Amino acid sequence: MAANCGGSVETVKKNKEDKKRLRKEIKVSHTLLRHEGINTVSFPTKKLAVANGGLGNGVSREQLLDVLGRCGHVEALLMPPNKPYAFVTYGTVEDARRCQTSLGGRQLQCQGQTITLYFCFVEKVDYNVCSSAELPPGLRVWEDFVTPEEETGLLESLDWVSLDNDVTAQKSLKHRKVKHYGYEFLYETNNVDKDQLLPGGLPDACDIVLEKCLKENIMNIKPDQLTVNQYQPGQGIPPHVDTHSAFEDTILSLSLGAKTVMDFRHPDGRSVAVLLPRRSLLVMKGECRYLWTHGITPRKLDVVPAVGGERPGVVTCDPRDLTLSQRDTRTSFTFRKVRHTTCDCAYPSACDSQQPLQDPPGPPLPRSDMDAAHLESRFVHAVYEEIAGHFSGTRHSPWPRVAAFLRSLAPGALLLDAGCGNGKYLGLCPGVFAVGCDRSQSLTQICGERGFQAFTCDALDVPLRSDMCDACISIAVIHHFSTQVRRVSAIKELIRLLKPGGRALISVWALEQEYNKQRSKYLKKTKEENVCPVKDRTATPPPQEHAGKGLSLVQNGQTTLSVHTNRTTFSSQDLLVPWHLKGATPKSPEPLAHLTDGVTGPTPGPIFHRYYHVFCEGELEDLCRKVENVTVQSSYYDQGNWCVILEKTDAVASMRGSENELLPSDPLMTAMAK
Repeated sequence: MAANCGGSVETVKKNKEDKKRLRKEIKVSHTLLRHEGINTVSFPTKKLAVANGGLGNGVSREQLLDVLGRCGHVEALLMPPNKPYAFVTYGTVEDARRCQTSLGGRQLQCQGQTITLYFCFVEKVDYNVCSSAELPPGLRVWEDFVTPEEETGLLESLDWVSLDNDVTAQKSLKHRKVKHYGYEFLYETNNVDKDQLLPGGLPDACDIVLEKCLKENIMNIKPDQLTVNQYQPGQGIPPHVDTHSAFEDTILSLSLGAKTVMDFRHPDGRSVAVLLPRRSLLVMKGECRYLWTHGITPRKLDVVPAVGGERPGVVTCDPRDLTLSQRDTRTSFTFRKVRHTTCDCAYPSACDSQQPLQDPPGPPLPRSDMDAAHLESRFVHAVYEEIAGHFSGTRHSPWPRVAAFLRSLAPGALLLDAGCGNGKYLGLCPGVFAVGCDRSQSLTQICGERGFQAFTCDALDVPLRSDMCDACISIAVIHHFSTQVRRVSAIKELIRLLKPGGRALISVWALEQEYNKQRSKYLKKTKEENVCPVKDRTATPPPQEHAGKGLSLVQNGQTTLSVHTNRTTFSSQDLLVPWHLKGATPKSPEPLAHLTDGVTGPTPGPIFHRYYHVFCEGELEDLCRKVENVTVQSSYYDQGNWCVILEKTDAVASMRGSENELLPSDPLMTAMAK
């Protein structure tokens, strides 16, 4: 009896597991269709979609082939870049059936996380092999420029322990450790002090490299400035162009200790990812040096070619030949020649030497939707990609009234956080199914690393079905839209997503940073801050007609954006607010004030400017009343922010096209298949 009973229990358990796997596979099939237009079939074929087995899940080609190869001969494996799925083609239908039966529900350990594989049959796989990109003009990568012995000597010449700043100007930035030789590069001005030569010059160990550069005619003059960067896995450097007035044309960068992928971007939007092998020399001249930005995305894994992954060159998006490469500690030696004359390069639009001596006026206020989109792309989207890591490090504590709103939701409610940032609200209420979206891919990546479901999209066009959310929140987002029409559209999009009876909480920065005789925490100077004195800091700016009253900004006399002085009252509604990218982020929690500006830490760094439209009292409510089928339940002022809670009062058919009635691909696929 005992044996029979045990067998029955085992059979029941197996049946439950099979049913669970079948349910997951059905969900995966629906998700593949909704997200990517991939049709699965119910009958066996030689081709399978492998859900959760993609490069976007941290699964390498080698790891996946090792698993798939146990079921038969693999003819082809397609792994699209940054996707949470792959496609495998077996030699026979029987091998594919064996894979689907025996490996479905199989768990893999990838980058410290457990993922579960699910398989669905497909008849055909359509994929696009992007055209091979060319290296930016003026860029060259010399493979094996130094020998392993020379590499060892160069690395051993560095002393990261002692802090002899008089000789090396060593710094520990947030994303890397840095040493400067010859001249110190000043990050607060993005230039060098040409009258302040560091003692000691360049290390003697560099002579063999520089002599080879002169011999090979890579440079015709010996560099006199060296910056050494040490990158740990997960660290990077923001995209930038080396200051024209600081350095001469040719710039050299030697990669030691490990390879990496460097991203190059042209002002017109073209981008090229270039693999820099270990011990290779990167040479940037002409257009590449003066016009294209270069940077390293902070991550622990790089997508690289599976064949020839140690060779320099452009990283293509061919899914037949991609895998993952684990980053290791990389040290770069960047050699430059300090410029002592003005730059007369052929790229005046990007050249600080050829710009007017006086401070150029701020960008003009947008007069069309195209102008607005361009302004937001430059002063909102691009900035958050640059500052994502530092920004996330200053966002910890939930705002109490937002937390109270979330805790009022019923268990099982579906919440969308539109503009979720680093996802600090996504895990606040375990009983609520929370999904986030943000325009910044770097921030949604941080959400994923924290275990939250988030996807990248524009808040004006969220790829979710209408009437599906129980609640939405939009915290400190809508003030980044630069016209009234776009701000109203952002509110309409939130309402479209809500079910009838669903509620939305919206908060925006307030023009009135002193309200009811109380100054906001944004204005309160802390001991750690070093804010220059400003005339009449507590004075309230003159009253302005806001966009909700129907008066345009140009009619108000404002035609360009001014740069705001942090921790002071706002002098206009449309302005650029500086973000000081610091080398170290404080570990203390974020203050409860909604309005923070990133001035947190002693280490100077680059300054980025974010566009804001700060709202007058009553303006946010006026905008909400322009949206149909909405009731303003309440509005309030909270530490320098205007906030409203809205309720959707009626179900109205959306005018959205069917092509947008899709769920976001990467994060929700993983959620459905877990």
